[in-house]
Amino acid sequence: MFSFISFIYNTAFLEPLLNGLVFLVGHVPFHDIGLAIIILTLVVRLIIFPFNHKSLMAQRKIKHLAPEIEVIKDKHKNDPREKAKKTMELYKKHGINPMSGFLALLIQIPIILALYKVFLGGMDFDTSKLYSFIAVPDQISTVFLGLIDVTKSSYAMAFLAALSQFFQMRLAIPPLSNTKKPAGQETFKDNLAKSMSIQMRYVMPFFIFFIALKLSSAIAIYWTTMNVFAIVHEIVVKRKADKLLKENA
Repeated sequence: MFSFISFIYNTAFLEPLLNGLVFLVGHVPFHDIGLAIIILTLVVRLIIFPFNHKSLMAQRKIKHLAPEIEVIKDKHKNDPREKAKKTMELYKKHGINPMSGFLALLIQIPIILALYKVFLGGMDFDTSKLYSFIAVPDQISTVFLGLIDVTKSSYAMAFLAALSQFFQMRLAIPPLSNTKKPAGQETFKDNLAKSMSIQMRYVMPFFIFFIALKLSSAIAIYWTTMNVFAIVHEIVVKRKADKLLKENA
């Protein structure tokens, strides 16, 4: 069973991405592997864009509907079945599929793992996994834009990866509520949500920074590109979701 999963993973994800990177290195200006990494990351994000877009739209709508969802929870707190029914009716009214986020995540996990493994390999392209019509270029520039060696760690790229992660999390995670409950009335769920929000907003970027310092700049370039794409996508989705919710109000 494991060998079958490994075969599917290599055939459907790892090998196409590796071949795509080698192909791009041979065609980008100066055979700059850093540029090839950016282009490949953007191509992959565009391929999975429809799934991500549906997920983000659903998340944004659910955030706007939070007050109505809270009313349903309070009204039917002793009747879980009715609470679930009313919540689903609210989702259906606003065209929300709560499972879209799970589907998007399910699709992204093997792709992200494969991209990570491809970029982690640096210049050591496994020729046994290359297609017959793909050849490793004779000359490859490992210095991104003539400034950063992608085979080594870089403080600048690690900082950009962390900074882009901070802004991406800031957009993706709703702000903490300014309304404080009286002492003793905060539930475990409230404290957990607050703790998770703080960790994702502030701890995660530091974690990304230190991880990026331990790995090659290729990983930091990939992570920064992915975050910048996500930031732009979040901004566009927020505007579109706000407009749709006003129309349905």
